[in-house]
Amino acid sequence: MPVTQSVSEHLKDLAKLAEQCADVLAPDLAIAADLMSETVRSGGTLFFCGNGGSAADAQHLVAEYVIRFGLERRGVPAIALSADSAVLTAAANDYDYAIVFSRQLETLGRAGDLLVIHSTSGNSPNVVEAARAAASMNIRTLALTAKGGGILRSLADHCVVIPTGSSSRAQELHMCIQHAICARIDIEVGS
Repeated sequence: MPVTQSVSEHLKDLAKLAEQCADVLAPDLAIAADLMSETVRSGGTLFFCGNGGSAADAQHLVAEYVIRFGLERRGVPAIALSADSAVLTAAANDYDYAIVFSRQLETLGRAGDLLVIHSTSGNSPNVVEAARAAASMNIRTLALTAKGGGILRSLADHCVVIPTGSSSRAQELHMCIQHAICARIDIEVGS
């Protein structure tokens, strides 16, 4: 198969899944956007976490909030719990990798904040522990998952489950959703 055909098929497949998500997940997406918007309006901090590509997505999103996305506006308090290699490696080495996010949240978070978890499986022990820590601190949790949602589906205050078994497709859609929410918050913060 020629490369151009392969790329074209990839994009068409993504577009089909995006359209399905727009139709089927609209109520869930509205709740997710409201959770993030309410947190920002009330002065809370957005905490993001995930593993691998989802960790990179968390850091990407924090840059969109702290610096800017599409509009000039004040910065929005946001922290990627995957960004500090010294903290991550100390927690993993001295305790256990399962607490690398929860320990940071326990230290930096407060009631009224929001933990946003990106996890295609919804089952990684470190994101599950982060969700449990958030619940004990009265920090709401929004999870973006796939593959049925995993454990996070029942732990998070709200879970958006992309209807796919593909991690890459889920991550692509997670970013599309997050960019749409960020565009909404841009307008709210800038007005």
